Amino acid sequence: MPGQVTAVSRHATYSFSKPNHDAVTLLAGLGVEGDVHAGRTIRHQFRMTYEPEAPNLRQVHLMHEELFDELALKGYDVSAGGLGENVTTRGVDLLGLPTGALLHLGDEAVVEVTGLRNPCSKINDYREGLLGEMFALDPVTGAFTFKCGVMAVVRRSGTVRPQDTVRVELPALPHRPLERI
Repeated sequence: MPGQVTAVSRHATYSFSKPNHDAVTLLAGLGVEGDVHAGRTIRHQFRMTYEPEAPNLRQVHLMHEELFDELALKGYDVSAGGLGENVTTRGVDLLGLPTGALLHLGDEAVVEVTGLRNPCSKINDYREGLLGEMFALDPVTGAFTFKCGVMAVVRRSGTVRPQDTVRVELPALPHRPLERI
């Protein structure tokens, strides 16, 4: 069963949270039209200072709505766009995807997953103590999991709206696990 887009968000200026919209347009090779993070080269405020010509592997930030459910059980009120994501989904194991997975969003848009969002301390400015909830320690392997979504680049342009389906297309084997970017 395919997943679903539950919200879409963008903001033209740097701010931690992004307001929700009825639709966003994804532009191939650039990102979300009208979003401050759109561009061929990196648009992350801190990283632009030391690697301004690096390719932008963070054009679109996707986050699973199930994280908000988990956080609510711990007393945190977080809603779509609150943590700066562009596309909020339900029913897709974003964190379990391999690098290079393609996500078909609605009828047109396709994004390629590039890595895990690296959470920053600004998350605690949004809600005190929330940063600590963005990590999980695997009790078996001892590895950290970063829980605040995945980053992607736009491979095919298109409009994305809440209620659109999300279909996952896995890359050829062997799969490479997601790393922080």
